[in-house]
Amino acid sequence: MAMEKAPSVEEPLLLGAGGKGGEGAAVAELKRLLHLAGPLVASGVLRNAVQMVSVMFVGHLGELPLAGASLATSVANVTGFSLLFGMASALDTLCGQAYGARQHHLLGAYKQRAMVVLAVAAVPVALVWASTGEILLLLGQDPSIAAEAGAYARWLIPALVPFVPLVCHIRFLQAQSAVVPVMASCGATAASHVVVCWALVRKAGMGSRGAALANAVSYTVNLTIMALYVRLSSACKKTWTGFSMEAFRELRQYAELAVPAAMMVCLEWWSFELLVLLSGLLPNPKLETSVLSICLNTGSLLFMVPFGLCTSISTRVSNELGAGNPQAAKLATRVVIFMAITEGLVITLTMILLRNFWGHMYSDEAEVVTYIARMIPVLAISFFIDGMHSSLSGVLTGCGKQKIGARVNLGAFYLAGIPMAVLLAFVLHLNGMGLWLGIVCGSLSKLILLFWITMRINWEKESIKAKELVFSSTLPVA
Repeated sequence: MAMEKAPSVEEPLLLGAGGKGGEGAAVAELKRLLHLAGPLVASGVLRNAVQMVSVMFVGHLGELPLAGASLATSVANVTGFSLLFGMASALDTLCGQAYGARQHHLLGAYKQRAMVVLAVAAVPVALVWASTGEILLLLGQDPSIAAEAGAYARWLIPALVPFVPLVCHIRFLQAQSAVVPVMASCGATAASHVVVCWALVRKAGMGSRGAALANAVSYTVNLTIMALYVRLSSACKKTWTGFSMEAFRELRQYAELAVPAAMMVCLEWWSFELLVLLSGLLPNPKLETSVLSICLNTGSLLFMVPFGLCTSISTRVSNELGAGNPQAAKLATRVVIFMAITEGLVITLTMILLRNFWGHMYSDEAEVVTYIARMIPVLAISFFIDGMHSSLSGVLTGCGKQKIGARVNLGAFYLAGIPMAVLLAFVLHLNGMGLWLGIVCGSLSKLILLFWITMRINWEKESIKAKELVFSSTLPVA
């Protein structure tokens, strides 16, 4: 297959598109990214609402059930949901590049292989969840809270059954830019989840166990809607041709990409969870833990915006590289950097202007509200940096460079961020502010590294690699 001839001198990444129609191409790319990012942001918020609503229902049952459910949800996110969600992101590369190369028959095979690999990974996750109570006791948690968390985690295990194919369906559709059906499905699920929680928690009298089981029911509803769309929609006629034995071939290829993809997600996620654990060792741990939890809650909600950009640019880069259009992938990277800077500045300034009111949304305690007002500027800077490096992470995912991304996260957060957080919080006595400033240092390190890596990408070479990856598959054309 003929490839584009590479230019002798590559144009720097941050220069304008230039040439006739360059501005128009950038505007068209901006519209494409906005078309993808909007539904993806909404989808992320709606998916997060499932677990949030479950915990809210438990919160009305008393302090002990709430403490247990919150702790179990945190454990489940760290040890299971984040891991599986990250492993599924390998489909962003494989399905995205295959779709761009018009090898549509490969997408269904990749999705099936992902489901097999994730199903295997879910087995040890289920074993960890089954032993959550005992693990928390070994870590010195209060026995009553550990027991409650252990029970909640065990009732979360059924949620793994629909969650594995669900995340694979989501990535499968996103690679084809079919993001509106994903958003609609997540919206219907979030709405029905309230009814499911009420039926199991209140009507059936299952208490916190019912709230945990409601996750499995709602994930099944979400999966059913998406599966019906994939099988009935003409948009997926070429990309899904049914189950086959191809699901069990080349599993190692998928696993080799899925593991570093999971580490890209988990290493960063775990570093923020570690902040909450460290906050419990500070003077006045109740205040520090409460404020750090509010900051994380705020950050998780606002992060849905850069997450949408991250997934959008991953889809655009992988599609264009697979199609043999390296310059289009490069243009998309330029545009998403501009978008990340713009939305980051808007949200950062908004947070700073509302800093004196932000705490009132979470607490009526004057001490907490005042502390939050002091933390908001740091949190706003952190959000701006996170938004920038999230978009660059999406570029790496689109190129299939998850191993590099995992190494960057390991170095940035665990060699720079966490040690700096400990130094500032416990040695320089900046307490919770010091913990978050340390993570900001880690995020800034990640941004610098990813920006340097992105500037050095040889787009022509990445396009050739994408073509080789797609056409090296042994799967015959359907």
